[in-house]
Amino acid sequence: MRDGVRCETEKRGHSSSRGRSPLEIIVDASEGFIPLWDKGTTLRWKFRNSSLQFFENPEAAKGEIEVLLGEAILAWGDAAPVKFAKREDAWDFEIVVKQGDNCNVSGCVLASAFFPDAGRHVLSIYPKMFTQSREEQVETLVHEIGHVFGLRHFFAQISETEWPSQIFGKHQKFSIMNYGSDSRLTAADRQDLKRLYDLAWAGQLKAINGTPIRFMRPFHASGVSAQAVMVGELQPVGRLLTRPEA
Repeated sequence: MRDGVRCETEKRGHSSSRGRSPLEIIVDASEGFIPLWDKGTTLRWKFRNSSLQFFENPEAAKGEIEVLLGEAILAWGDAAPVKFAKREDAWDFEIVVKQGDNCNVSGCVLASAFFPDAGRHVLSIYPKMFTQSREEQVETLVHEIGHVFGLRHFFAQISETEWPSQIFGKHQKFSIMNYGSDSRLTAADRQDLKRLYDLAWAGQLKAINGTPIRFMRPFHASGVSAQAVMVGELQPVGRLLTRPEA
């Protein structure tokens, strides 16, 4: 995440109730517990087709976005605690491309995602993301996938204190969950995420600093409707896909 980019999944640098923003490793504890995905979870996703009709070639746009998503998921390697499957029915989240950007004096949002729970969710992508370099587009989605895994921003305990978080392992500033020049996916990011889930699934880690861990099952597996907890919206830069002029 470069400077001038905001995350809406957790809003950057605010301590207010709308400013939500975890790694070596900062994990979400804003509901009084730490939500992690149950072992063996597969998240089913689909495109909201109506959101892509603004592209000159919606099918080409879908294909490119699917490649970007795949690269972002693969970047996490074997640390990824869930699998992803494209399904048109019984889906857990939709990919939605917004028609307009979301910018303010702090910067623009590139994308937004969600934290683990049993609800149906949206992974939103803003036009600004397509103005970034390809590397930045992938890094934006790597960051958002980190939120989907349950991770919060590196600075969550510093500047977003109204929404509790807990640190697992060592707090390191170089992380894909940070911003600017400190934002990069590191071996420590992957190692800590894998260790966190492995210990939790094995029953060897039931709480972090006194905050209990709860395992979540996705909507299609639980049938439980839960309110989505929207996380970081990142700000986009570079148009890779062409949209028709209004």
